[in-house]
Amino acid sequence: MRRLLPLLLLPLLVPAAQPDNLADKLATFNPRAIDPDRVPKMLRDEAKARLLAFTAHENKAWAEVKTRADWEMFRDARIAALKASLLAEWPTPPEKPRVQVTGKHEIDGVVVENVAYESRPGVVVAANLYRPAQPGKRMPGYLLSHSHHSPRTQGELQDMGLTWAKAGGVVLVPDHLGHGERRQHGFNTDKDYAAAYKVGRQDYYFRHNSGAQLHLIGDSLMGWMAWDLMRGLDVLLAQPGIDPDRIALLGAVAGGGDPAGVTAALDPRIKVVVPFNFGGTQPDYATPDDPEVNFYWFGLPYWEGTRCLRRGAADGFAHWVVTGSVAPRGLIHAHEFAWDEARDPAWPRLKKVFGFYDGPAKLATAQGHGSLKGQAPESSHCNNIGALHRSRLYPTLETWWKTPAPKEVSQRLKSDELKALTPEVATRPLHEVAHEIATARLDAARQRRMKLPEAERVAALRAELTRVLGDSTPPAVAAPKLADTDLDRAKTFVVEPEPGILVPAVLLRPKGKAGEKLPVVVGVAQQGKAAFLKERAKEIAALLDGGVAVCLVDVRGTGETVAALGTGRRHSSGATSFAHMEGLLGRTLLGARLRDLRTVLAALRQIDGLDPKRFALWGESFADVNAPGRPLAVPLEVDPFPALAEPLGAMLALLVAVYETEVEVVHGRGGLLEYASLLRSPYLYVPYDALPPGLLTVADVTDLATAEHAPRGLRLVDCVDGLNRRVPSPPADPPVERWLLDKLTRR
Repeated sequence: MRRLLPLLLLPLLVPAAQPDNLADKLATFNPRAIDPDRVPKMLRDEAKARLLAFTAHENKAWAEVKTRADWEMFRDARIAALKASLLAEWPTPPEKPRVQVTGKHEIDGVVVENVAYESRPGVVVAANLYRPAQPGKRMPGYLLSHSHHSPRTQGELQDMGLTWAKAGGVVLVPDHLGHGERRQHGFNTDKDYAAAYKVGRQDYYFRHNSGAQLHLIGDSLMGWMAWDLMRGLDVLLAQPGIDPDRIALLGAVAGGGDPAGVTAALDPRIKVVVPFNFGGTQPDYATPDDPEVNFYWFGLPYWEGTRCLRRGAADGFAHWVVTGSVAPRGLIHAHEFAWDEARDPAWPRLKKVFGFYDGPAKLATAQGHGSLKGQAPESSHCNNIGALHRSRLYPTLETWWKTPAPKEVSQRLKSDELKALTPEVATRPLHEVAHEIATARLDAARQRRMKLPEAERVAALRAELTRVLGDSTPPAVAAPKLADTDLDRAKTFVVEPEPGILVPAVLLRPKGKAGEKLPVVVGVAQQGKAAFLKERAKEIAALLDGGVAVCLVDVRGTGETVAALGTGRRHSSGATSFAHMEGLLGRTLLGARLRDLRTVLAALRQIDGLDPKRFALWGESFADVNAPGRPLAVPLEVDPFPALAEPLGAMLALLVAVYETEVEVVHGRGGLLEYASLLRSPYLYVPYDALPPGLLTVADVTDLATAEHAPRGLRLVDCVDGLNRRVPSPPADPPVERWLLDKLTRR
């Protein structure tokens, strides 16, 4: 046995065999270029710095508000910016509401009508109207914005409708877009899907899909919610005997207060707004010790975009500005749980605003007790607005409107009894309407450009893309410092498109080409340069053997910097939240990544031995696709989940060619054939951070690929649609490496 030991240990002592050909070496090569400890906080620290700068700017501007005139100038600019951020185009309100009553019930002197009103052509809102059987004169009206927990038929909403109608008021409770009868998915019971899933959360989760589709057409889910509420206000004001001077909009505790606050800021017909959990401290988050600097004035970035209004920080419409803008109309600063007046930094500002107006200030508060983490009954949890919370509102409304506190009534109907939409009165799916809007906006953009002289069209397209993506102009850069690696022909380098943001790259050069100006293929993919090397080693080796240099880039949040956002790619991922953060700050993550890639190109132009007039872009994806027959109508947050497309690489390659005229060759694989394909179904399987808000008001893939700027060599292969299904197309011939070599080496 002793004689055998040296033989047994021999394999452990002999070094592992090293790859002996270039492709194998590339596939196993680690191209890391930066210290991994610098990655996790890199993007968030830089975004936090910008957020603090916006906060400081707004604090300074607020400190200069001394008079009512100052305030109204401060307010008007910000509310105008809010309105502009919500919809690319605001429709013309109808002269009179189009309403159909599809059902009716009478309960103890109260008529409950199931009504459907048209918000836009083909878009019908399901609602319930509660009114006295015998209308009075000058009746107060109440419009209720329900929470994301449950639709309009939930018990607390019924109680409010019946209680206030019994007391002589009129109450309208509509379903928000995506909820209840307006849901944009097929999952309402546990029998609607074979596996277990969170039935009651699907309306809420699918806000992500609806929001993503609306962002593509330049709109927002918040904007559509506000518009629907405004049209509900038309319905309410059209009721016989209604008092237009006593109209209240109440927003429920979880996601209902936000659209209520925004709608009241935009529509002066609302005389009192009660936006629960919006405009001040939030039950989900602690108040920082230095709130002037670090308070979440503009909301918090989250996958659910109504919580984080696009351009809020950049344009200064802090949530307290939104709610405070109703002054001198009435505001009840309302909270689901106990409220600490001394620690709410918005409260002194609201009091200052209302103090600018003569007469008794119409500013009040209402609160529950306990905390979000507590349990009932010690903590006043509710689904919408609970009986306790309503009791705290009655004294204020009695003072302001001279209406006695009502006696609570609860006699609830079944949800089916409150159904408003029928086969004869149905609403169109959001994706269909959004697709029509996108088509009209794209046609208008194309016609605008076609009316220009040919020489001006590319500049016009660039300007329009910059409007939706943000400025992607790279900074001036010097020749980068090239670092040696374990692979003799590979050098790594890092560029810094903006302070604190590190973008790593690896440059691979062919052997035996000293003194020659080399063409360069620049590759980019969501999965990063290491995956690029592993998956395309043979093709890269062939390019190097053919005398072409290859540079692979990890734009921010990809490849070796993915830890800055996390590896998740689904709707609730860190990448989704950060994309919303960029929107809050007035930018887009796609636009920032475009700047990263353009900065790398600028650096490559400074490196000796490379030919800046022979650059090619290779955008790749290594994501799986959804096979034919794979069920794609699935609830969100289930496993297994359909595969997500990763079109970032192909899209960046196309966009770079729009801005960088010296890039004459583009190869994209695995990109979207058209972004409009995300509007052909309520389901979509593309990560949010790859979707540029407003793109479909400017251009789609076809426009980028065929306009006057289009590179002389352009190939898009293995394209997918919005459901991440392969789009049938001829096979790519010749292979990518031969095609690129032909385009770059042919003189």
